[in-house]
Amino acid sequence: MPARKNADGVASAFRQVQDQARNLLSNLRKEIRAKEAELLRLKDEEMSLSRLTGSAPAKGHGAGGAPRRGGVGRGRIDWRAILEQLPKQFKAAQIREIRGVKDKRPSEIFAAITRWIDAGMVKRKDRGLYERV
Repeated sequence: MPARKNADGVASAFRQVQDQARNLLSNLRKEIRAKEAELLRLKDEEMSLSRLTGSAPAKGHGAGGAPRRGGVGRGRIDWRAILEQLPKQFKAAQIREIRGVKDKRPSEIFAAITRWIDAGMVKRKDRGLYERV
């Protein structure tokens, strides 16, 4: 049902503003799509050039191009490699001295010890004292 015009034409002025806003929004969406396509093209070019040079592409961006969040997470830790760096008998506190594990929560360290015990790679000697098998 069409809007009624009152004496000063407020309804038609509102329609004009609405139409202009729709046009602007449509143009903005087209521009955003064009910029995203250009960005994807540039990322592909960067990837191919980085393969050519043998270097890694810029860090800090995932597949979506958004920067990574959080400062502590630096990837997965190879807990088997950590175990190999420990002495034959070790305490949980000694695990913290190994590079890359310093900022880990105690729960993560004890979870790793538990996995080592379950896998038969470590035996518990005494409270807080463990031995590599």
